[in-house]
Amino acid sequence: MMTLKPALVWNFFHEINQIPRPSKKEERIIAYLKDFGEKNNLLTKIDETGNVLISKPATKGYEKHKTIILQSHMDMVCEKNSDVVHNFDTDPIQTYIDGDWLKAKGTTLGADNGIGMSMMLSVLASTDLTHPALECLFTVDEETGLTGAFALKPNFLSGELLINLDSEDDGEIFVGCAGGIDTVASLTYKTEKTPEHYFGFSVSVRGLQGGHSGDDIDKGLGNANKIVNRFLWNLNKIMDLRLHSFDGGNLRNAIPREAVATACVPFNEKETIRVLFNRYVSDLEIEIGDVEPKLKLTLESEPLQETVIDKKTSTALLNVLYACPHGVIAMSRDMPGMVETSNNLASVKMKNAGIIEITTSQRSSVESSKQDIMQQIEAVFSLSGANVLHGDGYPGWKPNLKSEILKVATDSYVKLYNDQPKVRAIHAGLECGLFLEKYPFLDMISIGPTMKGVHSPDERLSISATQKCWEWLKDILENV
Repeated sequence: MMTLKPALVWNFFHEINQIPRPSKKEERIIAYLKDFGEKNNLLTKIDETGNVLISKPATKGYEKHKTIILQSHMDMVCEKNSDVVHNFDTDPIQTYIDGDWLKAKGTTLGADNGIGMSMMLSVLASTDLTHPALECLFTVDEETGLTGAFALKPNFLSGELLINLDSEDDGEIFVGCAGGIDTVASLTYKTEKTPEHYFGFSVSVRGLQGGHSGDDIDKGLGNANKIVNRFLWNLNKIMDLRLHSFDGGNLRNAIPREAVATACVPFNEKETIRVLFNRYVSDLEIEIGDVEPKLKLTLESEPLQETVIDKKTSTALLNVLYACPHGVIAMSRDMPGMVETSNNLASVKMKNAGIIEITTSQRSSVESSKQDIMQQIEAVFSLSGANVLHGDGYPGWKPNLKSEILKVATDSYVKLYNDQPKVRAIHAGLECGLFLEKYPFLDMISIGPTMKGVHSPDERLSISATQKCWEWLKDILENV
């Protein structure tokens, strides 16, 4: 990392990536931040949830300026390719440079939001920057529940301006975000003895890009659960398919990249399913081959299992997975080109005690539309007889185009790069909406360097955009 610039930012990023920090397991990174604050003689507070606030006084001449809050989250999405041996609870992230990109070896990189943390630590550690009083807020468990932002106490912060460093696009300033909620359906099943004279097989999907279930939802990427289920649904329609297992996806906020199911059909249908499979592969290449060039759909024979899922439940599962929408539901009329409402069919898991659990994630920048798509998903699942539960959800962040900090950031970008930054909202959950509930006076923006493939092992961070964002952040702090 020493060869990359700015060296201070990249060195902090390297240190952070040596520390395991899955969501809800941030104890070691909290300890690291506490130690950093103490070593640098900076006031450091940790609340009951684990949020860390490190404060730095204003430089000379900036004492009367408004206090600025810089904010990032400390946890990371933990996704890896199935053939990669990596324990996110104990192992450091292994990184490498590929041209202008920093990548990880078969796992998520942790740039979301490690690079934001690194910039904040660099601001705190620097002795040559000019800035008002600073409060650097590091929140816990953003990725799986926004727990830190939910638990933030109204008196923890004192700043009036906030810069969130959790965005992923160079030259863009985000001034709003979607709200979201999770819906989980549970189907109860019984097992039956596998019929005799049946042919066992598995169908699996590998090689999909995956990605962020909000920011990437409009890219037409393949959903592994949908792909596997579509083939099985069509088989079930014309022959006596018996399903043994279905396992696809992992995280609610990641588009599923991999899925596998095992099943069996009467032995005399063996050749038929091969013909239908080849046709299906051809169809998918036409439909999504341009966006998913590495898609690998595999059909393999498997030994017959002793039991299968009861026929009624397996048919209900295939029907509900087919009927459940995935992708863009509506586009925004207020901000052309932005997704307003979406759903992610995130994961299908066989649990102990005869339970199949289906996890979905709904997002919308319009609160009533978020409720509407949530209820549509509930209705679809209810038709199958599933038990449906919803998460607590989180609010969106309504844009303020008259924002003081927005003007400063815009003017700074134009001055530095002679180009106008894009001002937009993001179809993803940022903690800013929750901050506004506790601190309604806050004036906020969100910025960050270019990242691609976030929430997947293809996650990569632009080296040049990181340097550019660092220079931009320093200039904003100097000119507020």
